Amino acid sequence: MTKPLQGQTALVTGASRGIGRGIALALAEAGADVCVNYAGNEAAAAQVVSEIEALGVKAYAVKAHVGNTEQFDDMVKGIIDNWGRIDILVNNAGITRDNLIMRMKEAEFDDVIETNLKGVFNGIKAVTRPMMKQRSGRIINISSVVGVLGNAGQANYVAAKAGVIGLTKASARELASRNITVNCIAPGFIETDMTDELPEELRQGLLSGIPLARLGRPEEIAKVALFLASDSASYMTGQTLHVDGGMYM
Repeated sequence: MTKPLQGQTALVTGASRGIGRGIALALAEAGADVCVNYAGNEAAAAQVVSEIEALGVKAYAVKAHVGNTEQFDDMVKGIIDNWGRIDILVNNAGITRDNLIMRMKEAEFDDVIETNLKGVFNGIKAVTRPMMKQRSGRIINISSVVGVLGNAGQANYVAAKAGVIGLTKASARELASRNITVNCIAPGFIETDMTDELPEELRQGLLSGIPLARLGRPEEIAKVALFLASDSASYMTGQTLHVDGGMYM
């Protein structure tokens, strides 16, 4: 049976763990060849590549800082050189440098904006020309529930994630005529290594603000990304899907 993304190629940034890993595996399971971008953990990225290859599709890992325009351009050029096309871009890479505004260092603000917002811009810009030539493409940006709700101690992160939603809308309008869709996912609090280590009191406080009373799972975000990458979402662009257990409604 033909898989829904068979013959397509994808780039997922920040794909060595968490949500990015989940999305990379979901796209691969649907038949796409996947380039696994990572910033630091080479062993984790290699493990994801192995898991993808075990699904019967192609994969390789690229270390690149998404906030660096030249590195992002080179990463996309490498995919075109290797596979001849790029069909799906998932801008997932992100960092946190939490602090109160009055204590936040300029570098903490700049680093988060560079990775979490400029990194998304760099990705969209890098794939625009090849996708225009193909007259098709799917761009999926990962924002956050805090991008719409705000969060104390995360002014830099919130500003970046709110910016991602705006960037999604602007680029969707620019690229729609070439059959390139740009959509966004705003996840809530998702189970990760970090949330596993939270003290029970903190964890319960977190859960009390979620109507569904649980954390999300990476695969629940991955399934939404897969939908946006597929033909099922061909008439959607410029939209933000909130997958947060009801936190934002």
